[in-house]
Amino acid sequence: MRSCADGCGGMKMGEVTKTKTEDRSKTASFIRGIQKEYSKISWTSGEDVVKQTSAVIIVSCITGLIIAGLDACFSTVLNGLMGLVK
Repeated sequence: MRSCADGCGGMKMGEVTKTKTEDRSKTASFIRGIQKEYSKISWTSGEDVVKQTSAVIIVSCITGLIIAGLDACFSTVLNGLMGLVK
């Protein structure tokens, strides 16, 4: 075989093609592996996602209301105590 005229590091033309073919084979094998693993994933149903999202929103709102109520109570108590100090 002929050597590369543009200085391909002493590799012959057939070797360069072989390397590209091996790279393509490795890439294809990698992609097939990803597809195989992807098919093993058990996805949550849409109904479950809606239920869980609703639960998170409801619990977040309830927690926010509790914190707001406690804040209002503490503010009232502290403002009352500050009025006694003056």
